Amino acid sequence: MNTAGNMSLKERFSFGLLFVPFCLPVIWRLMKQGLTEPIGLLSDLSVLAVGFLLAWSAPRWLRIILLTVWAIAQGMGNELLTAMHRLPTWQDVVFVMDPEFIRKSIGGIHLEFSDPFAATSIVMVTLVLFFFPVQRANLKDFGKGMLVVLLLFTGHAVFNRAYENQSIVSRYNSLHWFVADAVSTPFRPELSSLSEADLPVAFTKTDLQGKPLVEKGRAKNILIVIMEGIPGLYNRDIRNALQAPPPDTEMPRLAEATADAMLIPDFVVHSHQTIRGLYAILCGDFSKFSFDTTKAVEIRNHPERARNALPAVLAGNGFSTHYLQAAGLTFMGKDRFMPAIGFQHVHGSEWFTEPEPYPFEWGATDPTFFKGARKYITSLQAQGKPWMLTLLTVGTHQPYAVSKDIAAQYPSRKAAIISLLDQAIAEFIIELRKDGVLDDTLVIITSDESHGSTIAEWVCSWGTAMVLAPEKENLPRIKKGTYGLVDITASILDYKGITIPQTVIGRSFFRDYDRPREMVSYTAGRLRWLTEQGIRFECKRDGSCLKGPATSLLGYPSAPLVETEGKEGERLLALAAVLDHSVASPSKAQIYRFDSANIHNLPEKVTNEWSENLAGAQYLDFPAGSKVDVSIRVRAVKTSPDGIRLKLTLRQWEKEIKHIPYPAFHELRKDGEESHINFAFDNIKAQQSFSFHLTGEGKDAQVHVEEFTVKVTPG
Repeated sequence: MNTAGNMSLKERFSFGLLFVPFCLPVIWRLMKQGLTEPIGLLSDLSVLAVGFLLAWSAPRWLRIILLTVWAIAQGMGNELLTAMHRLPTWQDVVFVMDPEFIRKSIGGIHLEFSDPFAATSIVMVTLVLFFFPVQRANLKDFGKGMLVVLLLFTGHAVFNRAYENQSIVSRYNSLHWFVADAVSTPFRPELSSLSEADLPVAFTKTDLQGKPLVEKGRAKNILIVIMEGIPGLYNRDIRNALQAPPPDTEMPRLAEATADAMLIPDFVVHSHQTIRGLYAILCGDFSKFSFDTTKAVEIRNHPERARNALPAVLAGNGFSTHYLQAAGLTFMGKDRFMPAIGFQHVHGSEWFTEPEPYPFEWGATDPTFFKGARKYITSLQAQGKPWMLTLLTVGTHQPYAVSKDIAAQYPSRKAAIISLLDQAIAEFIIELRKDGVLDDTLVIITSDESHGSTIAEWVCSWGTAMVLAPEKENLPRIKKGTYGLVDITASILDYKGITIPQTVIGRSFFRDYDRPREMVSYTAGRLRWLTEQGIRFECKRDGSCLKGPATSLLGYPSAPLVETEGKEGERLLALAAVLDHSVASPSKAQIYRFDSANIHNLPEKVTNEWSENLAGAQYLDFPAGSKVDVSIRVRAVKTSPDGIRLKLTLRQWEKEIKHIPYPAFHELRKDGEESHINFAFDNIKAQQSFSFHLTGEGKDAQVHVEEFTVKVTPG
């Protein structure tokens, strides 16, 4: 076998060509940042070395697979970075393995980051290497390569600490960060040592000690407009208040349409993911500072807690409550979450019947959505009853609802869709003003999460908050103080003079406070915590933190943050874990119910286990030592001549689980007949992202899921 130094010219050409795809991350960083991110370049070189060594040592067929996996991993990592300005973590596997999410996110193959040169080069290299293969590395060359790999990764680990003040993006290759995060997970500190009694008082109740700006709001109706992923960065007045540099794109039309609004610059979103942002907005509670089972799933099984959510409280005070979003409702279980917390009318993309000028995989485009929303509000106004309406856009979700022709007029698809949203929502506000809706409606314009910016990592925690109210003369243009999504429920109920439930926490936008407050978020791989004493912490999951004096979680600190000493980081992470369990206690049995009132039309033959799933029992977490009891009962509403065949599949990280025994459903042969199964299993180790897929087959058949209960009993 030839060594690296004993190759023919053709072999040397192929050998050198094998370097090309692994060099792309280095080239991309150098083109964008030059030599300003040396520790990031070291990470890229480390990943380059291990990728090349594996490909060089592999047989030809496996080498092709490795090159393909490499291209996908780097491409998806950089797409996430472009869309959300964060690197992937191992918890993102949940979405990578979700066919609906992937299909809609990459629909139309509109990859924002990946350029034709990168994609073409990888394809061409793969084809050339297939016909001109590289001689596999021998044991000696492999040993030398492993030494280089170890030296590079060791060097990165040693020098990385000197760059802790820089962002994760500037210090890690996306694949390096993904693997490092996954490997470190089992070694993270125990976070269960504290209880609710250890929480700051501000995190356990509503704070109404501030001076009221409005005695009792005159607005008859409530409108919450939630823009997918939009940070406060795009509004010039908000941005200037936090002294942030200008971004590549702005939303000037919305700024002009809301020239009389109260702006809240220091406004925090607490986590990534739309469903978590919606929970914080509508339930007056922090979303989880982790990727564990969302509180939106947990609250469905705690009706007493769900009754304290904003729409339920407003419904109890004479409001008709409505939810309208541009996307379909089933993804992330919003079809179940929204009715559970008190929305009387819930609609998704199926509500919009007008043809779109161009297709968008996630649902209605922003112009179509806001035109429909105006019609919806017109119908509500005609009823004469107080109403509460929550709107959620989806156009700014990757791959962005914009045509190729329009996108070509902007630096990027992302810039194009932000401009389209700007125009659509500005026209919406202007039309509402013409219609007289703003005369008697409190409007809060906000965002579910932040897709971040290259400016800084903390932008991932920066949300949008604008308030339009009939009492605009009593409200300041710039509202000082720290606020967040968690405060929206308390603010609306305070404005209307409605008694606030004890489980709702936060401060009111409609009061001035003379004391600072604590605030927390978990974005871009860091737990950010602002203490009442004005100390800002930025902690990683291993307990290491940076800290320094600050007045906000947002904005640049007045001085570089320094490493903490002792156990401060572990304590903050433990407090965050306590907040994660505000709905469901880890020490008590949890009962999850996934039955619904819907009657399901069955396919003659199941072709897609995910899209044809009859229940939303997905992505659940079971603690170590727990026992899980499952009870499922399905009733035939309309049978076919060949009967109805039901099937249950267990999956973890979307991989089928076969070692857990459970009974099969018997075939349903007549209308009204039921099939019922029960089974249980123990979890010696903690289980995450566990899903139950229930499907059925039967020509022209219909079923109703009468019961689908998953009970988790801790050990």
